Amino acid sequence: MSQATQELHNVGFVASPFPTTEPTAAHWTPPLAAPRDRDLCTDCGISRTANPERCARACQFVKPDYAALEKRVHGRERNPQDDELFFGPYTAMYQAALIHERPGAQWTGITTRIAERLLETQAVDAVLTVAPDPQDSWRPVPVLVTDPAALRECRGMRMGYAPLLALLEPALAQGYTRLAVIAVPCQVHALRVLEPELGFERLEVIGIPCSDNTTTAHFHHFLSLLDPHPEQITYLEFRADYQVELRFTDGQKRTIPFLQLPLSTLSPHFFPLPCKTCVDYTNSLADITVGYMGGRGEQWLLVRNTKGQALLQQVDGELRKKDPSSEGKRHTAVRGFIQNTQRAAGGLPLRSTPKWIRPLVAWLMPKIGPKGLEFARARVEMKAAESVLHLRRARPNRVAQMIPPHLWTILKPYPIEANPSESQKIALD
Repeated sequence: MSQATQELHNVGFVASPFPTTEPTAAHWTPPLAAPRDRDLCTDCGISRTANPERCARACQFVKPDYAALEKRVHGRERNPQDDELFFGPYTAMYQAALIHERPGAQWTGITTRIAERLLETQAVDAVLTVAPDPQDSWRPVPVLVTDPAALRECRGMRMGYAPLLALLEPALAQGYTRLAVIAVPCQVHALRVLEPELGFERLEVIGIPCSDNTTTAHFHHFLSLLDPHPEQITYLEFRADYQVELRFTDGQKRTIPFLQLPLSTLSPHFFPLPCKTCVDYTNSLADITVGYMGGRGEQWLLVRNTKGQALLQQVDGELRKKDPSSEGKRHTAVRGFIQNTQRAAGGLPLRSTPKWIRPLVAWLMPKIGPKGLEFARARVEMKAAESVLHLRRARPNRVAQMIPPHLWTILKPYPIEANPSESQKIALD
């Protein structure tokens, strides 16, 4: 057992059997092979396929080449002189919401509505996404969906790893050659590397921003720290107004300021190392990214190429949308985050805000903190810093391979510079 596999077992990640069904008109999860023993693995599913050796060249956590992949997928690399440095290539960006919000959606339901339209118009044969485990609504289960109505079951957030790409081969075996995939960055990276050899007639990629994933077991522990009745929590969202929103089975809602969260009490292994070293928060290789960070209470859309524009057009008449806005200054918040991360990466306890001042700071943050696109830039900078600092601690020999050149540019305003061994990749590029 490798050190990475041992870490996953330590935090409660033990692959348990997934539900298996026969193909139906609604959705299907075939039997899945066991995962292979991999370092820095988020179980995207490739190690469970007939050719698991492809992990070595497809994995985001081995030796990613974002510049080459962006050029192949989008026709060009990101422009380092504007917001593409932070968010990746895009042709249009919006703050948006469905006019008629879908029940059960994490925000308003744009992601699943796009997928529904692709099936309704028969533009694709199936949608590859995740649904809730029948025994645990927070646990993600990969599914192939062929009935638009069945996508209602897939709305909302799941927490945990899901071997989504293990269903690529079963999809082809069923004759599904036109596929839409809803996926997080580590899954999209592997999908894009392997796309030329997969043999799909059509592939539409709807990306979801992802950061700080954890195991489903750990997430249940986190919920237990937030409320005395965690089994009644049906919804959790980290909002852009510095509040966490909880919803309950009885219809009640509750918000908790970020500063009141018990993050400093969590185990150092609560977030597995791969998630602490992810360099693609915004899912830059998707055709369209649907998230929240720049949305100011609505959803944030990044249309990345012509295919992404066609995906947006599927629902354009059902949206209200406008240009995103930006407000506030991010640098003080990012510097504070970096200082805390440096302590955590060095094995020191996190500095927490004194309890007596937390209500005041929690009141001030939504008023003076970064908002909209400035909030999104702050989160990207924080993730960039976090990736470098944790790799230096845990896998120093992987920094040069895993940190793309544009991340060092993002980090220039902060005291995190590449040393000679880490900058070797930059010199070669």
